[in-house]
Amino acid sequence: MAYNKKVMNAFNLTLIRFFLRWVVCSLGIWIAVGLLGTDKISYGSKLSTILIAGFVIALVNVFVKPLVVILSLPAILLSLGLFMIIVNGLMVFIASKLYTPLHVTSFWVAILAGMIIGLVNYLVTAIIEER
Repeated sequence: MAYNKKVMNAFNLTLIRFFLRWVVCSLGIWIAVGLLGTDKISYGSKLSTILIAGFVIALVNVFVKPLVVILSLPAILLSLGLFMIIVNGLMVFIASKLYTPLHVTSFWVAILAGMIIGLVNYLVTAIIEER
């Protein structure tokens, strides 16, 4: 009985973390559009598009990013982690190809958006962990 309770608690914690990641990705996209402009990254000015795009980016980060990080580990190590900027941009670019209402004009714009989303993620995580 106690084992099932531990499993359910772990599952609930995982869902909460994913939901938080989803919200942070959506917030990061919204901020990236505000900073970069709608001519470089656009979402059609709909809140639902930002929320779905955040969900897609969160899913890509959960399922695709670990594989890409493992495959690019030599480049990450040689660049002292700076290659992670490219990996984050690639995740945004993949998400924009999977969910076409999120339109990113180029890979370089995706890299900038990935940096902004990563910064927002870092700031939100720092605020939450400080409590």
